[in-house]
Amino acid sequence: MDRILVTGGAGFIGSSLVDQLLAQGRKVVCVDNFNDFYDPAIKRGNIVAHLANPNYTLHEGDICDLPFLEKLFDGEPFTHIVHLAARAGVRPSVLQPLLYEEVNVRGTLNLLELSKRHGMKNFIFGSTSSIYGDNEKVPFSEDDRVDFPVSPYAATKKAAELLCYNYHHLYGMNVTCLRFFTVYGPRQRPEMAIHKFTHLIDTGGEIPLYGDGSALRDFTYVDDILQGVVAAIDRCYPFEIINLGESETTDMKRLIRLIEEAVGKKARINYLPSQPGDVKKTYADISKARRLLDYNPHTKVEKGVPLFVEWYRKVVGQSVG
Repeated sequence: MDRILVTGGAGFIGSSLVDQLLAQGRKVVCVDNFNDFYDPAIKRGNIVAHLANPNYTLHEGDICDLPFLEKLFDGEPFTHIVHLAARAGVRPSVLQPLLYEEVNVRGTLNLLELSKRHGMKNFIFGSTSSIYGDNEKVPFSEDDRVDFPVSPYAATKKAAELLCYNYHHLYGMNVTCLRFFTVYGPRQRPEMAIHKFTHLIDTGGEIPLYGDGSALRDFTYVDDILQGVVAAIDRCYPFEIINLGESETTDMKRLIRLIEEAVGKKARINYLPSQPGDVKKTYADISKARRLLDYNPHTKVEKGVPLFVEWYRKVVGQSVG
């Protein structure tokens, strides 16, 4: 039977993926270091149900700790890796570039090297739309040049993609790099826009809106992303880079209006200068994902935002509505 290692498996996307894999009866090993980028208690809450499942194993540790990983790989016969562990976020990477390089580049290299040693069947790497930088051509295609990242976060993810290709080329490893476009939904990290804006609107706080609100994002509901991730696990291509997005754009002002409608309260907005590392737009060409993964996203932002607010009301415990 397949045995799937999910790094970052207690986080937003990782724990949601583990939900699906366990529901399918698969054996899952989770690695997470429960760092303090946001409250570790949130991540521990994400995996409470997993801990009771006999097909689930948790290992607390850091992907930058090579002896920890060597011991893990020696003791666990993995067939697949879904590598989602990372230092995330554009703006924090501007402040801590060395940390982002260590985790996102060296951590990925550690996993690739051990995957090579242990003959891994399939390596799935969680990449990002930030790689495209301020790409003028829309929608963004996997064939577009990505030589001009505008944040250390994006640069480290591009470096990791290059290492993924290198290990495929040198050792014949099967690797798929999935470029995620602005994922949201239940368990979204609290500092991300939809979660943060929902909380601030609900509690009467002031939303910090960087720029004039015209920035466009391809908001992608987490269930749609997971559809693509699971397909990538099962399809096992030699080497591919594939966009996973909704392939529709929403500007930040409209996003705020949708959250206002779902919450039932008006937003207070504080307009601020654009931040270093931010891009003007993200917009996924998903034709390759449709072709190779039968990817078919169906949760438009008009549907996804109310679903997120419903989860927030139930789980976060705020007085939404």
